Amino acid sequence: MSEWLVLAIAMALVCALVLACTLLRHRRVAEDEDTSETPDVIEYMTMMVGVVYAIVLGLAIAGVWEARGSAEDSVRREAQSLYEVTQRADVYPAPVRDRIRGEVDAYVSHTVNVDWPRLTSGQAASTEGAKLLGTLRTDVTHQSPATELQAQAYQPLLDHIAAADDARHSRVQSDESTLPGVVWFGLLVGGLVTVGLIFTLQIRRSGRELLLAGLFSALIVFLLFMVWSFDAPYGRDGSDSAGPFEDLFPTVSIAAAR
Repeated sequence: MSEWLVLAIAMALVCALVLACTLLRHRRVAEDEDTSETPDVIEYMTMMVGVVYAIVLGLAIAGVWEARGSAEDSVRREAQSLYEVTQRADVYPAPVRDRIRGEVDAYVSHTVNVDWPRLTSGQAASTEGAKLLGTLRTDVTHQSPATELQAQAYQPLLDHIAAADDARHSRVQSDESTLPGVVWFGLLVGGLVTVGLIFTLQIRRSGRELLLAGLFSALIVFLLFMVWSFDAPYGRDGSDSAGPFEDLFPTVSIAAAR
């Protein structure tokens, strides 16, 4: 089921629940109860709870957004470093150059087609990727420069492989949820309390008030959905976050898709 469909269903259900509760409460109100005014202390408490929850929700959004940006930066660095390896290997003879590029393509293919589905499903990356990168590093390290041009490219090649390895470790270590369970508990309970405080504001059955109550509830659901979506640094499904690999190594991606 699509994430957007789940969001639409959740927003519709919450809005329907809030509106139904509002209508039921209005029907059951006592005849002598004054619904035109709300005690000042309730208005003050509602305002304070709303402000505190808005701050916590904003910090959660900022945290998952920063984590997503850091993960995307690691992917870009990893892909760009490997691409530089394939380009700088051009100074070596054809057999060595093709072997190095083949090892890079094998690593990229494994990363996109094996590791990425595991990352988006919440599983740990496989150890095969580290082995493939280790093979590439060993091959380049043991390739002694035979010309001045190869000597100039030798150290940069090792530096780019080291950068790719570092970016890979950052990617593997940031595959888990950004927010701990206690924060999620606070966000969900805070959302319920914030929406529940609507019923203390003496909402009547006018179309304007019901519309505002429904939109407010839908906004809370949407913001929680946004936090949940960004809480997975590499997404919940698909390989869209592997875009840098697919852009820099299109032939590998096409071959893997077939």
